[in-house]
Amino acid sequence: MAQQRTLGWEEIADYFDGRQGDEGDLWHRGLINPALLHVLGDLRGLRVLDVACGNGALARQLARKGAKVTGVDLAPTLVERARRREQATPQGVRYQVSDAGNLGVFQAGSFDIVVCNMGVLDMTDDTALLAFKEAARVLTAKGRYVICTQHPCFEGNDTAAWVVEKIGRTTTVWRKVAKYRQHYEIVNNWRVTPEQFLQTVSYHRPLSWFVAGLRQAGLAVTAFEENEPTEEFLLGDSEGAWIQQIPLHCVIEARKLAGL
Repeated sequence: MAQQRTLGWEEIADYFDGRQGDEGDLWHRGLINPALLHVLGDLRGLRVLDVACGNGALARQLARKGAKVTGVDLAPTLVERARRREQATPQGVRYQVSDAGNLGVFQAGSFDIVVCNMGVLDMTDDTALLAFKEAARVLTAKGRYVICTQHPCFEGNDTAAWVVEKIGRTTTVWRKVAKYRQHYEIVNNWRVTPEQFLQTVSYHRPLSWFVAGLRQAGLAVTAFEENEPTEEFLLGDSEGAWIQQIPLHCVIEARKLAGL
């Protein structure tokens, strides 16, 4: 029987670093990051804060696109791995340990863009709302806050599933969803070995919660995109064709409201 343990990101840091490497795993390369990078657009010369940067895989991509990048993460071991990769192949990225809900190490108006890629989903409601407010604080007057997260409408692990129906020669794939309006924890399984799973916890909130939370932080949603699989993802993952029809991730861009 496979062993399972619920841990935090610090405990799975080595495994996650090995999985992501320098360019990200298939799901990041072929599904998550392309839409995020599209929304971010031209980054040349911009000051970017990568919140929940993990091992720095995204931060390095942003630096190669001309951004001046600072990465922060709550897990010290992930930050150490990011620094190690920066030392091996310098991109000019600075890393430090910091809580997304308390970015006091940075002055107000320090960044043109704050990005959080697949990080908000791992924060409790209270921490995420604080993270929104802190992002607004450290942004310039015309700055942007861009997050990528699991799609609240279609993703939920135990509360969402693919349903495949075959009648005659016709096969139809549906996405079945329950408990959409509820706030609840999601246990995520990471297969470290054939006999061992490590687990982290993420959180489901309805889409309206994101919009309201950003508004309370003084931010207004200005763009919304739903991630589409690339050719690499379609060839490499069995769910690719289904995700072409029903997105499991989304990108939200928000800007400071006038006067803030």
